[in-house]
Amino acid sequence: MAAIDILVATTSGNTEYLADQLANQLQQAGHSTNMHYEPDYSNLIEALNPNSVWLCCVASHGAGDYADSMLDFAEELHQHKPSLTRLKYGVIAVGDSCYDTYCAAGRDCDAMLAILGAKRLITHLEIDMSQDDPDEKSSTWLETFIKSL
Repeated sequence: MAAIDILVATTSGNTEYLADQLANQLQQAGHSTNMHYEPDYSNLIEALNPNSVWLCCVASHGAGDYADSMLDFAEELHQHKPSLTRLKYGVIAVGDSCYDTYCAAGRDCDAMLAILGAKRLITHLEIDMSQDDPDEKSSTWLETFIKSL
């Protein structure tokens, strides 16, 4: 069973907390996880293999930008456009629906990984921090993600 790389884009820490909860749930289901609180583009691309799985937890910041911890990674991904045909992935987009750029970074991450050839395991999840219970909503989604592995 492959380890799941959890890539975290957070500014305030809410998405980091959520990612930690998801890692615990994955481990309880028998999967190993590697946390990437500040994803390193070169390391993650070099480590790709046919069993690679990324779970991207992406908070939008400002005008729909990637949160600080993942900004460099996202910029390099857009600039270099590597082939990701060996990668399977899922995306959880976190935002606040009072902004017109609600979940923009997570949506961008999902679209970019698909464009680069990665295999989407499950439709991305959008969490509205002003209305949703993030733990409950992500936990239900993660059960389907696990089944798709």
